[in-house]
Amino acid sequence: MIADPTESRLRQLLIVGHDPVTQVRLRTILASLGYAHRDALFFADSIAEAAGLPVDETFVLALIEGELPDGTSVDLIRSLHDRQRGLPVVVIAEQRNELDILGMLRAGAAGYVLKSRDDVEMALYIRSALCGGTPIDPFVAKRLLDLLNRSRLDLEPPVAGEPAVASKNSLSVRETEILDFVGRGLSNREISCLLSLSTLTVESHLKNIFRKLAVKRRTQAILEARARGLLP
Repeated sequence: MIADPTESRLRQLLIVGHDPVTQVRLRTILASLGYAHRDALFFADSIAEAAGLPVDETFVLALIEGELPDGTSVDLIRSLHDRQRGLPVVVIAEQRNELDILGMLRAGAAGYVLKSRDDVEMALYIRSALCGGTPIDPFVAKRLLDLLNRSRLDLEPPVAGEPAVASKNSLSVRETEILDFVGRGLSNREISCLLSLSTLTVESHLKNIFRKLAVKRRTQAILEARARGLLP
C-alpha cells in the first residue's frame, strides 16, 4: 500500500486530461494504491484548469494525458515544474512520434506509459513513479533506442570539460548494476536495500554515472547507456 488515506492532504496527486474514461480508470487504479480518499486526487481537463489548482509541495505526482485541448504536454510539464520544482510527471498516452516523446522527457517528464497497458501494469508503473522510479514503457524505450542508434541524437549537451562520448567500458561493474536497477524503475532507497549500500553511496555512484554519460537525469542516463550498449 502506497498511501494512507488519512494522510491524503500530505500526499496529493494531480491528474490532467480530458478523457473521462481514462480519468475513471486512473481513479480506480489509484484507489488500489491507497489514494481512495476524495481529497487525495485533483483532476483537471486542460492546462488552463490545472493552472487554477493549488499546485504546491503537497503534490507527490502528476499524471497527464499526451493530448490536451489547449496546449501540449511539454507546455504543461514546464508549467508544473515552474510552480513545483522536482514534481514527478508521468505522461500516459497513446503511441507518439519519437521526437515528441523525447521533447517531453527533455522538458522534465519522469516517465512515459502507453494507455494500452492493463490496469495491473499501469499500477506498477505509477507505483514505481511514486517510489522515485522512472517508468518508461518498454515499447516506447525500444523506439527511442532505435532513434538514438540511427541518429545519435544528443539529449543534453556534454558537460563542460568532459568528452562528448565516453568509452563503452567507462562504467564500473557496480555503476552498471546500479544503472540497471534504475532502468527497472527502482528508487535510490530500493537500490540501497538490494545492494546493502547506503543511499548516499548510491547517489554518489549515480553522480559519477551522469558525469561519464554526459547527462543530467535518470531517464537520459538509461537511454544513453542502452544506446551505447552498456545496458540490454
